[in-house]
Amino acid sequence: MKTEEWQHICKVVKDAQRAAMHCSVATVDEQLQPTITPIGTLFLRENQSGFFFDTYTDSFKQNLPQNNKACIQAINSSRLFWLKSLLKGQFGDYPGIRLYVEIGDLRPVTQQERLQISQRIQVLKWSKGSQLIWSDFNQVRDFTVHAHRWVRYPKMMPSY
Repeated sequence: MKTEEWQHICKVVKDAQRAAMHCSVATVDEQLQPTITPIGTLFLRENQSGFFFDTYTDSFKQNLPQNNKACIQAINSSRLFWLKSLLKGQFGDYPGIRLYVEIGDLRPVTQQERLQISQRIQVLKWSKGSQLIWSDFNQVRDFTVHAHRWVRYPKMMPSY
């Protein structure tokens, strides 16, 4: 995909994560039953790839050896975004995106990736929950984006 389109995707994902504090990642198990996992530590790179911290996701450990394909969905759930869109009768941007990806194996986190998570959680770093949840991130999974699909409501979409 073109650089401009990828940058637009990154903006929509960033807006969605700011509103919802997570993305949903869908994988399938051995019986082809879907499992959706919320991931708040997902980051996109400039080269149509990304990574996420994988500490609490038992379903990935079970599902990915059989099938490493997944769908990442990011939806902008901001009340202000939706209120403005509903009042105007038109979205100012796509309300979400689905990324079709292949997820890699667990690997050790890099110092740069630690810095990125530290910046993301900075506002809540003082809280007990933050210290319990985000203090022990040592492994990440890379993913490569192969396709995408915008979340659309045809009667309210701007013309792109």
